[in-house]
Amino acid sequence: MATATPMRPPAQPARTPPVPGSTTATGPGTSGRRGGFGRRLGRRLGRRLGLGLGLDDRNVLLLYVLTRAGIWTTAYCTRWLFAGDRKARDVPPALSSWGQWDWWHYLHIAREGYFPGGAGPWTDDWDNREAFFPGFPLVLRAVHVVIPDWTVAGLLISFVSGAVAVLALARIARLHLPAASGPPAAGGALGQRAVLFFLLSPCAVFLAAGYTESLFLALALPAWLAARRRNWPLAGILACLATGVRVSGLFLAAAIAVHFLVATDLRKQWCSLPWIALPALPAGLYTWFLHAHTGDWMAWNHAQERGWYRNFHAPWEAWQHTWKAAFAHTQSTGYAVMFQAELVTMAVGLLLLGVLLRGRRWPEAVYIGLSLWALGTSYWYTSIPRATLLWWPMWVLLAAWSLRRPWVKSAYVCVVAPLSTILAVTFLSGRWAG
Repeated sequence: MATATPMRPPAQPARTPPVPGSTTATGPGTSGRRGGFGRRLGRRLGRRLGLGLGLDDRNVLLLYVLTRAGIWTTAYCTRWLFAGDRKARDVPPALSSWGQWDWWHYLHIAREGYFPGGAGPWTDDWDNREAFFPGFPLVLRAVHVVIPDWTVAGLLISFVSGAVAVLALARIARLHLPAASGPPAAGGALGQRAVLFFLLSPCAVFLAAGYTESLFLALALPAWLAARRRNWPLAGILACLATGVRVSGLFLAAAIAVHFLVATDLRKQWCSLPWIALPALPAGLYTWFLHAHTGDWMAWNHAQERGWYRNFHAPWEAWQHTWKAAFAHTQSTGYAVMFQAELVTMAVGLLLLGVLLRGRRWPEAVYIGLSLWALGTSYWYTSIPRATLLWWPMWVLLAAWSLRRPWVKSAYVCVVAPLSTILAVTFLSGRWAG
């Protein structure tokens, strides 16, 4: 077992001064043309693609908008309550709360690329930016073409992506209905309940920030929805795009592959195998790109090790190191309490895995199991609470449980929702929040 203990997670990368320029919110207005055929065609395509918005979908979007308003209210209050010191009379700019931690990595990649001016792991004070997949920075750079302010562009990506993600989550939850007893109307209630628990989860602030979670979920959840409907080409394409955003897309691809094996006759569906394998392409291309610039086929993994201590350790060693960081008074209190949250979340993840295995939900169990293995075999646990946002089976199962046991919803709102505010204030005030 390793004995050397790093002092703390790495500091935030150097902040880049804001780019001069104002951001406008203008856009083309909607036309009032009487295009009867166009409207009928649009509705028909919407039904074919599953894009039509019913009452349940509109209720889900209302929950989403209301929780966004709550997070922005929290951000406003945080700027006034944590303005630098107790005697401060001026507050930071409105967008300054969102320029935290990993955002600066994404911004630097979007603006400068991965190896600007020949810099790289061989230079001093390197920020290990190659640890981040290129999907989000590429989208950020594209949106910046029309949105001059980088921070606004990142927030807009997360806002739109989050809306897509909650709609997909609600529809996935409705597919769970046959396993949850209740009348047909319970499908809408189940979807809304899953979205409510998801949006009030402790790390929900990262869905609003310029981070990868919302964009990943906007691709991964529709991919899983397509797989459940046995639309393998669409599932493969969306999972491929999700892998370009986060390495977690490979775990999703494994879950889709397992679902493909258990839900289809391979002899009849063998022609769909290339679509199932497609999500491996972004990871392979990114590995080749890093090797071309660094000469290291393991450049991504080595960046994770240098910056975040993600070198391999046995699961029990990772637990011991995290426990020591949480309770042995070796870390400052802010970091220690986050390590405590890491331990609790790992226990929750193992419980979730057990429930999925018991229910023989093999694809979801593969997804959660691979996620826990990847997060639980580093020097210590890092960012497991934030990873719960990607555990869609947990929100669906929790919602189904709450429909059978009404007290679950009350307990969740009373206990978990306040933690969401605490984590939001922690992140928005620049403190380490996982």
